[in-house]
Amino acid sequence: MPAIKTRTAPALYNSLSILDLLTNSRAGLTLPDLVERSKLAKSSVHYLLVTLERCGYVSRVERTGRYMLGFKLFSMADSALPLLSLRDRTASYLSGLKMRTGLTVHLAILEHSEAVLVARQETPNGARLASWIGKRMEMHCTALGKAMLAYLPEPEVDAIIRKHGLARHNENTIASSRRLREELERIVKMGYALDNEEDELGVVCIGSPILGPAGRPIAAISLAASTQEAALEDLARFSIELRQTARMMSRAVTEFIVFPAPAAAMVSANA
Repeated sequence: MPAIKTRTAPALYNSLSILDLLTNSRAGLTLPDLVERSKLAKSSVHYLLVTLERCGYVSRVERTGRYMLGFKLFSMADSALPLLSLRDRTASYLSGLKMRTGLTVHLAILEHSEAVLVARQETPNGARLASWIGKRMEMHCTALGKAMLAYLPEPEVDAIIRKHGLARHNENTIASSRRLREELERIVKMGYALDNEEDELGVVCIGSPILGPAGRPIAAISLAASTQEAALEDLARFSIELRQTARMMSRAVTEFIVFPAPAAAMVSANA
C-alpha cells in the first residue's frame, strides 16, 4: 500500500512530538510546559510521559519536576552513527576551518525539510552560542538552512514554505515569500548564505551547501559568531575559505551519503 494512504498512529506521533520538544530544550521541561507546547490534553501528556519514562526514553528530575531525554535514546543514537558517518568523514575539514578562521563551525543535514545540526566545533575563547547536536532549525532564517534551500528544486521550496511557513523571529527575519526567493537567487550567485541576526539577535552566520549528485544539497556548513565577536562583514571575508571547504567536503561525502527523499514527497506522505 502506498505510504500516502497509510494512516499515522496518533499516540506514537504525539510521543515523538514530546521527544522533539525535549530535544530542543537543554534544561528539560515540566509537565505544564509540555502541555502548553504540545497543545495536547494534560492527561494525554501525562500518560505518554509515564510510558516513555518506564521504557527509558525520558527521565524525570525529582528536585525540579523537569523531564529530560533518557539514556536509552543516547544508546540508540550511538547505534545510528554509522548512518551519520558524515560527521567522521568531515571532522578534519571542520577542524581546519575552525583553526583558520577562529570561529565556531556547524554542520547540518537536510532532514524532513529542516536543517538538523549534526556536528559543532567551537574555539576555546569564543562566545557560547545556543546550538547543540540534534537541534532542528528553520530553513528560511538560518545560514545553514538557506544554503540548502537555495539549491532545492522550486516545487520542494514551495512545499517547505507551505509546511513550515515563514515565522518572523525579529525585525531582521525574512518573512516574505518574494523576498526569500530573491535571497535564494543571490545565494546561488554568491555561493554562500547570510544570517544577519535573522534567527537570533546577537548572532551572525554565513553558510555554504555540501552538494551531492546533480547539485542536490545534502548538508551545509556555517561559520557563526556573536555580534560582540564579529560583524557580518567580518564573517563574509571568510566566504572563500568556507566555499572551498564545502566543495572539498562535497567530494569527500558523495560516495557514501544516503540521500534524503525530496521534501515535496515527504510533505505529501505526512499529509
